[in-house]
Amino acid sequence: MTPTGTAPHTAAGSLVEDLPPLRDCLAAAGIAADKGLGQHFLLDLNICRKIVRLAGEVTDGLVIEVGPGPGGLTRSLIEAGARVVVIEKDRRFLPLLEAVAVRSPGRLTIIEGDALAVDEAAIAAGIAPGQAIRLVSNLPYNVGTPLLVKWLTGPLRPTAMTLMFQKEVARRIVAAAGDDDYGRLAVLTQALANARIVMDLPARAFTPPPKVDSAVVSITPLADPPAARIVAALQTLTQAAFGQRRKMLRSSLRIHGGADLCLSAGIDPNARAETIPVTGFLALAEAWLAPRV
Repeated sequence: MTPTGTAPHTAAGSLVEDLPPLRDCLAAAGIAADKGLGQHFLLDLNICRKIVRLAGEVTDGLVIEVGPGPGGLTRSLIEAGARVVVIEKDRRFLPLLEAVAVRSPGRLTIIEGDALAVDEAAIAAGIAPGQAIRLVSNLPYNVGTPLLVKWLTGPLRPTAMTLMFQKEVARRIVAAAGDDDYGRLAVLTQALANARIVMDLPARAFTPPPKVDSAVVSITPLADPPAARIVAALQTLTQAAFGQRRKMLRSSLRIHGGADLCLSAGIDPNARAETIPVTGFLALAEAWLAPRV
């Protein structure tokens, strides 16, 4: 990863409002969305500002934004008084982001790199040690889910996350047991955080319009999350259970203890994964680890 745009701190107000419209910046640079990277640009700064408002108090620490693209959300974060680190894989956007950095001295750091490989915890510790970390991003469609799992289960400990996903993915994050969208992602997320959809966005809000609508999800990590070994067990068991979701747990979890494991956790072995609430999966994880303690 390569930091490419940071400037000395100054108390001067942001001048990002003086930048040309995003659409003009893209046209001048000859940049079009790369479908292979799941890019769909959010060019309406009013929508960007609303997302920033939904993120809450962004001035109390550091905001990390992944996949800023031309920088609409970045501009809005800076306008709101945030100190921001952006992580961008597509170097075509670096000059556009550097223009924002020039007009917001000390407020924007640009890192060229793949967010799936970047160590956000180390970045935050180097820039704002001990401060609150918020994640605010319009995530590229093709990496939204793995990034969420990374942030939920990895070393970064964000205060809050305000993230845009495909609407289908957003529904999977907040689904309850018994819902059609309930699955492994819901269990992992809700075992570690409180999540709710706070904004819907139609495809026409983006350039180019994707084939699906989007939604912003507010995710607040639990103050006292399960231990790392429980989370690891949860990932293993949910992968097995939802990988064969039409089967009863006694069959889908056979290699992990099957019916005996279910009974130890107080779960009906004849139940199917989509009917088991998050608390039930946590009980299964505890029971699975019990002989190994």
